[in-house]
Amino acid sequence: MEIDYRLRHPLKLEAHLRVEGLTALLGSSGSGKTSLLRALAGLLPAEGRPYAGLPPERRRVGYLPQGYALVPHMTALENVALALKGPRRRAHALAWLERVGLAEFHHHRPWELSGGQQQRVALARALARKPDLLLLDEPTSALDAATRDRTIDDIARLVREEGLPTLLVTHDPLVAARCDSLAVLEDGEVRQQGDPETVFSRPATLGIAQLVGFRNVFRATVLEREEDGVWLESEGVRLFALGGASLRPGQAVHWGIRPEEVMIVRADRPLPDRLARNRLPVVVREVAKKGLVYAVRVEGTLTLEVLLPRHVQDRLRLFTGKAIEVALKPAYVHLFSSGLPSS
Repeated sequence: MEIDYRLRHPLKLEAHLRVEGLTALLGSSGSGKTSLLRALAGLLPAEGRPYAGLPPERRRVGYLPQGYALVPHMTALENVALALKGPRRRAHALAWLERVGLAEFHHHRPWELSGGQQQRVALARALARKPDLLLLDEPTSALDAATRDRTIDDIARLVREEGLPTLLVTHDPLVAARCDSLAVLEDGEVRQQGDPETVFSRPATLGIAQLVGFRNVFRATVLEREEDGVWLESEGVRLFALGGASLRPGQAVHWGIRPEEVMIVRADRPLPDRLARNRLPVVVREVAKKGLVYAVRVEGTLTLEVLLPRHVQDRLRLFTGKAIEVALKPAYVHLFSSGLPSS
């Protein structure tokens, strides 16, 4: 489904995106994500397609707001049945509770359910309307990590079973990464859309890069071009990056690399010539365990953040003060035009 909407209030927003399968809309707080969902549901004035000018009750939209909006004095079954009409509404509501794994809790009221169970009741209510478009506003924001992952898997399964275009608003890159498609809202418009892997590895702007986890971003000047890339000078370091076909010598750019894509050089493993171009001596300044990964800060001419899986740190045994070398694979050195927004 193609979405093309323009809002003037409570903020200016022009959003064009395609919703296919489970599509995430990622953006920082205050970027207008919830406003777009409310406009699609007919709860905010807006122009565009689909549904332009239709009142909320005439839009075939399933809407799951933040907080779920369950009626507290009604049972789970009664909450789902609110979306239905006809003599078999309770039977259909029970069938939807079964679809989300909550049939045995049909007589429970919201306050008797966990946050994840409340979310599934609200999801069943939204799906029971048989919508043409499903809108989910931060459906995992109040859930723990394990419940969050299970919830996204359940939503993806239901969406695929129903063949239902679904727009899921989130500020969490981990949620966005699990969706079929990812659109990023920045400065009042959708700046990039594609599969999550592409957006995460090749963000279009500095702001998107920061949003999807680029922690190493630097200014640079283009020195010269080669057939498949460019040489850069950045804080006294000479680096090679693939791509940059439109860049010219002397041009100012930004470049970045994800922490998990910075390589630690091992003395027993010689580097290919191309990778050896971007080889930097550094000193380990901090090693912090974060779950099953280690966040490492290294300093040299450049200061870089590195993420290492536990098994790599177990082998390397990095510690504060250790002198090492890192390598930046040219394919992972991502270039940004300095004229693009930085936040």
